[in-house]
Amino acid sequence: MKGLTTDFTRSLGCDLPIIGAPMFLVSNVPMVVAISEGGGVGTFPALNYRPIEAYREALKEMKAKTQKPIGVNIIVNKSNGRQNEDVKCALEAGVELFITSLGNPKTVIEDAHRNGAKVYCDVTNLEHALTIQDLGADGVIAVGTGAGGHAGPISPMVLIPWLRQELSIPIVAAGGIANGATLAAALALGASAVSVGTRFIACQEAQVDPAYKQAVIDADPEDLVMTTRISGTPAAVINTEYVQKTGLELPWVIHQLKSHPLTKKYVVPLIHLAGMKAMEKAAQGMTWKNVWSAGQSVGLIHEILPCAEILQKFVAEYEQAVGQLPSVRASASPTKSLDRA
Repeated sequence: MKGLTTDFTRSLGCDLPIIGAPMFLVSNVPMVVAISEGGGVGTFPALNYRPIEAYREALKEMKAKTQKPIGVNIIVNKSNGRQNEDVKCALEAGVELFITSLGNPKTVIEDAHRNGAKVYCDVTNLEHALTIQDLGADGVIAVGTGAGGHAGPISPMVLIPWLRQELSIPIVAAGGIANGATLAAALALGASAVSVGTRFIACQEAQVDPAYKQAVIDADPEDLVMTTRISGTPAAVINTEYVQKTGLELPWVIHQLKSHPLTKKYVVPLIHLAGMKAMEKAAQGMTWKNVWSAGQSVGLIHEILPCAEILQKFVAEYEQAVGQLPSVRASASPTKSLDRA
């Protein structure tokens, strides 16, 4: 396969500036291996494998099946009691990339760097991105509007070049990227790589319920809604009948407890746990509680393909998109005479 060199690919030693985004209950061993073998970097959330022994086995299997770089997503807030153990297991397995979200990544950055691994952190605004840079992260993942899961409020058209002019570390674009044209757009805006999630839900290697994959293919961008009901943090999901029935906001009492300084630290982990359980049931089989995370790029996804073929299409479509850009040419207007009568 043709390669595409950027700061990201040089740093990770991969051929393509494409991360297979870590998706809760979707990313698995076959997907991670296939994406990394295909030239990108396959990643997965550590919490996709429970108990911890299953996580260790998954890491071992991935590393046995590919010598290419892989990545692990670590939730770094207090709701994740496994954080330290998850990082330790990943470092022992030789994981090359850590992606952090929902908290302070300071200890992950320190531990990873001692092992030569890279750390990229999810951000949605400049303030957080500058903090991440000061902590020594290797890059940020700029999560803009249109992303699946916990999407940010700023358009990628603004967020990426804004961060590019303020940061000195690489930026990975996340949100709305599902083909080569959107990859080209992200790189043109100043990104060094892209994080692709929703497109890989509709891959052959994903072991989710077929109804979930079909929902991604059938949905349009207008079928996505933002809800705080699942985790307490705004998240993009397909607007199923269950989502419509339950509403998009937390109950008033829960919202008040979540916001109060004395009860926040107890309530937030419980909200996250309840949301994880609901999404787990929906991803693994049709239930009356269908909570399907996805991004607005559903409108660009029309078929279920192997991960390797998805990556090949990205490259071909990228070349096509770049080749179709108009070129700059000099103005043909006549030169005005400097002579004056």
